[in-house]
Amino acid sequence: MNSPYPTPASIPPNVRYLERDFDSIRSRLIELVQSVFPEWSEHDVASFGDILLEAFAFVGDALGYYLDALIRETRIVTATQRRSLIALARLVGYRLPGAQAATAVVTFDLDAAMGGDVVIPAGRVLRTQTITSPVVFQLLGDVAIPAGATHGEGTAEHSQSQSKTADARALSGTDVVLDRVPYLDGSAKITAGNGDYAEQTTLLESGPNDRHFIVLVDQNDRATIRFGDGRNGGPPTGTIQIAYKTGGGDAGNVDPNTIRVLDGSITDSLGRPAHLTIANPKRASGGIERQSVAAAKALVPETLRASERTVGREDFEIHARELPGVARALMLTSNEDTTIDENTGILFIVPAGGGLPTPALKGAALRQVTEVYPCTLTFQPSAQDPVYRAVNIDARLFLVPGASPAAKVALGAAVRARLAGFFRVTNPDGTMNAAIDFGFYMAQQGGKSEIAWSDLFDLLVKTPGVRKIEPYDLKLNGLPADVPIATREFPTLGDVRLVDAMTGAFL
Repeated sequence: MNSPYPTPASIPPNVRYLERDFDSIRSRLIELVQSVFPEWSEHDVASFGDILLEAFAFVGDALGYYLDALIRETRIVTATQRRSLIALARLVGYRLPGAQAATAVVTFDLDAAMGGDVVIPAGRVLRTQTITSPVVFQLLGDVAIPAGATHGEGTAEHSQSQSKTADARALSGTDVVLDRVPYLDGSAKITAGNGDYAEQTTLLESGPNDRHFIVLVDQNDRATIRFGDGRNGGPPTGTIQIAYKTGGGDAGNVDPNTIRVLDGSITDSLGRPAHLTIANPKRASGGIERQSVAAAKALVPETLRASERTVGREDFEIHARELPGVARALMLTSNEDTTIDENTGILFIVPAGGGLPTPALKGAALRQVTEVYPCTLTFQPSAQDPVYRAVNIDARLFLVPGASPAAKVALGAAVRARLAGFFRVTNPDGTMNAAIDFGFYMAQQGGKSEIAWSDLFDLLVKTPGVRKIEPYDLKLNGLPADVPIATREFPTLGDVRLVDAMTGAFL
């Protein structure tokens, strides 16, 4: 019996793989329907058939969106979710650094000398005076004020101590999820019935009797402790006791004299209450936010270029920038700078946020390129402060007519903010600011290592509220000319002096 419908061969082949939005899917469905039912030609009315057809088109559109999103998360360069990037980076042996805790030197002063020793124990909680959401610190070590003295000082860290207990039962592949967030990298201390455990970056090189563990941190900064399975790492036995810390981030970089509250009471060795005044004379430093998705997407591919050892000049820079707190790095040897001795090198470190790196950060960078990723035994690197080249700016600005005094103040602040943005070490998303770099790389990129006068002129003249700038009214370091940047120098914003060209008043 002959069928009244067309054979499948007459149906138009569906090869339009890129047409996956609602309109194109609907148009394609209409073509397919008309190939079988040519008499159905009206598709602008709200018939049940059209409603059903558009429902299929909507489902196809939604499925196409989800398919694109899933595919996007399978590549480092296109991933947008931190969860995806953590998993992808783990495949190449890279771990996204978490937040780093700020530290502050804290002083303790007694109202009057005591007859006994006063000891503020390690772990005691300190807070800022903020009524809502105070920033919490803890002492890293005991602070002792001897009898007869009135002053003592110690170091406080923007963190809180936590603990967790679990039952191991000698099971292989034991995982323990820590309850508190955000986990502070490297803070876990673990003891089980069979002894203390040490943290490793991987269990692949651990033997069946090695008491090792690794820490896996998810997109919510929640940590999971993973033990060995008996082949790679020995499983724990008995009760697992885990001590760790939470905290970190830029919020810990509090201003001077803001840490003023000590939780609980303190007595001297004779049991008499001690009245203490707490302060932090200097601003807390070292608090860094966790590595952003954008920064990790830029750095992870670079780590593939660097081997398990530090050999080439760029290896030093890449491995140094893997450290939290290192924003930029430059390695120079005798090949790039003839004043440097053979078989030695200088690693210049620019910390996140600019300024000078702490001795601890320089030491960590040096260990990173000599121990974590060992360099050649005959090569002797050193980590040093960056050589900053300050760019002082003097500008006479012609403002738009009728600007009020408040508007002029706001304009001055806006110009300074734009200049600070031009000279910032990293962008707000954590990636490197391409506008500035070490003179070594600026020469490679554009043939000249300099801060171009024209770039800053354009930046200022395009600020809303600025009508014009005469060419000789913008001076960089006293001259209307480019500022040369030497090989090892890094440009930074110096003094900014803005003047209203009509009134001569400072902005």
